[in-house]
Amino acid sequence: MNLFPAFAVLALSASLQAQTPAARGAYLIKTMGCNDCHTPLKMGPKGPEPDMDRFLSGHPADLKMPPAPDLGKGPWVWMGSGSMTAFHGPWGTTFAANLTSDKETGMGAVSEKDFIQIFRTGRHLGKGRPVLPPMPVAAVNEATDEDIKAIYAFLQTTKPVRNAVPDILPPRS
Repeated sequence: MNLFPAFAVLALSASLQAQTPAARGAYLIKTMGCNDCHTPLKMGPKGPEPDMDRFLSGHPADLKMPPAPDLGKGPWVWMGSGSMTAFHGPWGTTFAANLTSDKETGMGAVSEKDFIQIFRTGRHLGKGRPVLPPMPVAAVNEATDEDIKAIYAFLQTTKPVRNAVPDILPPRS
């Protein structure tokens, strides 16, 4: 029986516990895939790649989306934009939020308490409209308060990017 994997997990766990909350938050942002939707893609030499000048800034305000097609009830029931920051489905059209520390358009003015409540209630700022797909609220809800606080701590250290993300568009009637 090889016990190395168990020891490796214990060592990793100990090293993560020794991190500052912001460093742990950076690790969680990376491993939870937040960057996948909250950082717009741009075309690079090998195809689409994250635009790190807009790291975690959400759907670009200057990227106006045309009306999404009616997807109907067939096998295609939702779709995402080429920037991977806008999504359309039966819930309407959603745009990835600006998570940077910008105080006007990002998370810079959001309190830690309200940030936690987003994931505990599944509501925008913990009290508003429902947080809609594709945001995996149910998965993030499983995170501990300590981990959500670490994510919050990291987001407060990010470069503020002024980017007013559009409001959701309701589903067509």
